[in-house]
Formats: sequence, C-alpha cells, structure tokens
Amino acid sequence: IPLLAELLGSPDSRTQEHAVTALLNLSINEANKGTIVNAGAIPDIVDVLKVGSMEARENAAATLFSLSVVDENKVAIGAAGAIPALIDLLCQGTPRGKKDAATAIFNLSIYQGNKVRAVRSGIVPPLIGLLKDPGGGMVDEALAILAILASHPEGKVAIGQADPIPVLVEVIRTSSPRNRENAAAILWSLCTGDGQYLKLAKDLGAEEVL
Repeated sequence: IPLLAELLGSPDSRTQEHAVTALLNLSINEANKGTIVNAGAIPDIVDVLKVGSMEARENAAATLFSLSVVDENKVAIGAAGAIPALIDLLCQGTPRGKKDAATAIFNLSIYQGNKVRAVRSGIVPPLIGLLKDPGGGMVDEALAILAILASHPEGKVAIGQADPIPVLVEVIRTSSPRNRENAAAILWSLCTGDGQYLKLAKDLGAEEVL
C-alpha cells in the first residue's frame, strides 16, 4: 500500500490510474482502509481526483467513498479539499463518474462540517439541475444528498434559493417511495417556520400529494 500511494504522484497518467485502481480494490477490505490512510494517501487521492484522467478521477472518487465509510476519514477527506473536486466530477463526469462522485459526496456530507463545505462549494444548483432531468438517471442521488444538506441551516438557505418547490412537489406526486420520502423531508425542512414556502407549496398542490 505505501508503494502504491507513492505511485499516485507519478507523471505517467496510466501508472497513476493503475495505482488508484489498485488502492480502490484494496480499500474494499476493512483492514486495508486504515493502512491506506496511515500511508498518507488521502491528499494524493484527492490530487488524482483533481487532475487525473477521467477513469483515474472516477476511481479516485470511488476510493474516497470506500474510505469515507470510516467516520474519522470523513473529516480528513473533507479537510483535504475533496468536495469541490467531487462536485466538478458530478457536473462533468461520465454517468459512472457522476454516480461515484454522488455516493462519495453523500457519505462525506453525513459529517456536519462537510455539509458547509459542500454548500459553500456550490453543490446545490447542480443537484437541482440533476433533479430536473429525470432522463439523466441521477434523481435518486440528488434527492438523497439534498435531504442531508437540508438539515443544515446554510443548506436550507441555498436549497431555498434554487426554486426547488415545484420539482419537489412533482417528485412527491410521481416518483419512487424512497424519492418521495426524501422530497417530503426536504419540503418539510424548507417549510418549517417559513410561510412563503408553505404558501408556494400549498399553491402547487403539495397538500393533496402529501
């Protein structure tokens, strides 16, 4: 693992890609997660996420997701600057890259400090964009992340500014049970103590679908 971690900084993009892919596969084993982190690999994995080939970036995102299962790693990965790079991949990646970025962001955002990082890095508008594009196949992930961010005051404000009420009501009307639950949770968070959102939701028929 320490040898692979060194190769993450290789100037050869294929070597870098193979190194991050090997670390991804190793990280699936619980015992290896600590060894990877102790080898100082997190900042280097974040660097690959920023500048690697598309495949390397996708595998770096998946590795960060795998490592972030351990709670203290959520803090270290957020502190290493992963979240803006994950948001870039969420916006520009292949379908697989977007999924990997979304699952990593979801996991990292369970830690309160990373919610603020995600919101301040501008995650909400892209998530609302994914929500409004059912054909993109990312509605489930976007809703799950928004439901986590809506529980934070800054997240609630940012979501409210992105005109989410019409699409949330539509999701509650037509989507899967899990998505309807997440949309209802976001709506509840927005409408708590806010008459303006309550009125808008009511005018759009939220009462009936709820």
